[in-house]
This record gives sequence, C-alpha cells and structure tokens, in this order.
Amino acid sequence: MERRDFLLGSLAGALAAVPVTAPAADDDAAGRAPAGASPAAPAASPVCRLATTWRGASPDDPQQIGILDVDWEGRTVRVRAAHQAPGRGHGLLAEADGGVVAVAFRQGTWLWKLDAQGQPMRTVSLADEPGGRRFAGHLVASADDSALLTSEFDPHSGEGWISVRDRHTLRKLDEWRCHGTDPHQMLLDSDGHLVIANGGVVRTPDDRKRDVSTMDSSLVLLDGRNGALRGQWRLPDRRLSLRHIAWNTLPGLDRPLLGVALQAEHDDPARRAEAPVFAAWDGRELRMPTRAADGGGYAGDIAAVVGGFVVSCQQAQRALWWRHDQPAQLTVIARMQEAGALTPTPLAAGGVVIAGAKGIGRWHPQQPAAMLPWPQPMALGSHWVELKQV
Repeated sequence: MERRDFLLGSLAGALAAVPVTAPAADDDAAGRAPAGASPAAPAASPVCRLATTWRGASPDDPQQIGILDVDWEGRTVRVRAAHQAPGRGHGLLAEADGGVVAVAFRQGTWLWKLDAQGQPMRTVSLADEPGGRRFAGHLVASADDSALLTSEFDPHSGEGWISVRDRHTLRKLDEWRCHGTDPHQMLLDSDGHLVIANGGVVRTPDDRKRDVSTMDSSLVLLDGRNGALRGQWRLPDRRLSLRHIAWNTLPGLDRPLLGVALQAEHDDPARRAEAPVFAAWDGRELRMPTRAADGGGYAGDIAAVVGGFVVSCQQAQRALWWRHDQPAQLTVIARMQEAGALTPTPLAAGGVVIAGAKGIGRWHPQQPAAMLPWPQPMALGSHWVELKQV
C-alpha cells in the first residue's frame, strides 16, 4: 500500500492540552453511554480481532461475514473465519463470550449469531415472521442484557419499528414504534433508554428513494422498559438525514454527548455537497456545532475518540475529527479511498481504527499512525466491531 493511498495525520504537538477521555474497551463501546471517562489502560495483546462483513473486489462477488485478526506488531491482517452471507450485511453487536450478532443491510431479512470462532450458531429470517418487515441495519442489547433490539421498517409505508428479540433464540417477543420512518442506528443512554436515529427517507420495496421532499428525520428517545416515547428532536434542515450515532464522555460536560453522522438529501448537488456532516445531542438539544463542508455532505460511520468524534466520509475520501474544544472545525486525520468502518481501539485508547479500500489504518493524535494492507481484495461493509478474545 502506497502512502499516498493512505495518509494519516500526526497531530501530537498540537494536542498537548487535549485530555484523553477515551471510550471504554468493553461493552460500553457496543452501544451504551459510558458512565464516566475511561482510563487509557494498555491492551493485553497486539492482535485486534474484528467482526465485519465484506465482498471481493467485484460487485458480483458473494457477500461474506466473518472475523479478521489484525496483528499490528507482526504487520499482518488474517481472515480468521468467513462464511457466505445471504446478502449484504451492516450492523454488528459484539457478545461478551467473544461472539457476534450481525444484521442485514437495509431491505434485508437475515439476522445471524456467530460464536467466538466465527461459526454460525443461529439464524433468523424476517421472511418467516408475519408483517413483511425488513431490517433497517442495526441492533443493540437491552439494558438488562436479556434481549436484542433490532431496527426494522415496513417496506411499503416506511414506518419504523423496533423488535424486541430473545437474546439466545433471536425470536421476536415484542415490538415498539419508532415514531418515524427509516430508523437506523440505535444506542442506549446511561439510564438504559433507547436512542434512535430515524433517517426519515421513505423508500420503495426495491430500495429507491421516494417523496424525499417530505422526509422527516429525527432523534427519538424511547423508554428502555416498554418502548414509550420520552422525547423527539429534529434539526432545522429537514433534508439532513440522521444515520449513525456514538457516545463519548468529554471534559466539562455534565453528561455524555451523542455524536450524530449526517447524510444530506438535498435536490441540488451543490447544496448537498456543502451540507454539514456532524451534529451533537446532549440530552436536551440537538444542534450542529460546525457548518464545515469538508465531508461532501455524506458521513458514513462515527466513533468516539480523544476530545470528540471521528466521522468517515466515503465520497470525500477522508476521515474527519470533531473536537469539543474547537467545535466549529473539522480536522482531516486520514485521506483514504472509501474511508468507511470505524471502531475505537484499546491498543491506542482514544484512537480509532479505519477501514479503507486498500487496507486498515490506526490513528491516535498522540501516537504514530499505522496502516496495513488487506490480505486479499476486499470491499468491507460499513461497520465493524472489536471482539473480546476468550
């Protein structure tokens, strides 16, 4: 991999005053708001184990789901396990036993549970359930860890739903309304309630956008015990779709901050390209702290890092860092083809691992960057999660 294909910024000198408040390298990183700042503890192993989905270099190659072992000291990436999936995958949830649950991309019908070795244990298909629903691409564990919550929608009306599923069998137990259309990522807050990013874009059953002028994106808070509506927030610009979200605990704030990755849906391409890609919610107000247009109007994934959040912008071929102490700015930390999946890394607490078209990079503002090529031609899905090694 040539360096011009993967440029990671080294910003240590400019960041001496930025305190490290890294996301936890445990179940908090899988979707619940952290209770407080996490210490920068050293990792036990240089090998990072990531669950993700991918296909080969050609769009016609079959979709895969599996596990990658990334050895930073040995400078290798190895496919530990791989299985052909029924279709494109999207969101993943790391399990305490080292396994993972993966859900289909929007309009898909499959939900898979894999063990720590990457072997399929259990599968569910929405085709076997009444209602004709489709998965919206994300899932999270309930506060008491007894259930999985999956985002779903009616492919005809676009109405969003949350299905409450048995943690072990994956069978549906209950359902809650999302109070919006096009639900996407969900996380729990520190009280165990469910925060949902409703994208607001209605699509036809064959996944084409329709009636975009009437889209209604919102952030919704549901009671984590019964699904009752506790609050709903919208941005002034209704053509900004709220997609992916992440929590971080930052100095000077009395509660965790939710970072939101935005995708613009304006009719005018120029206005779309100049749209902001980041918003923040403090539990009281949903706002856009920066109007910087460095992301081309499209943010894919988002992850908590030291001092703020990183968003990946595939179309702009870069990853951007929003800092709480410089809220009006976005800093380019990586220039990559297809900069996509992000996840915090305990190997460099407060940093992030970034997937690109040609390989994987690791960034931290106070440590040297690292980059490794894929072991084979791979086009990764939009997300990955680090797995517990048991």
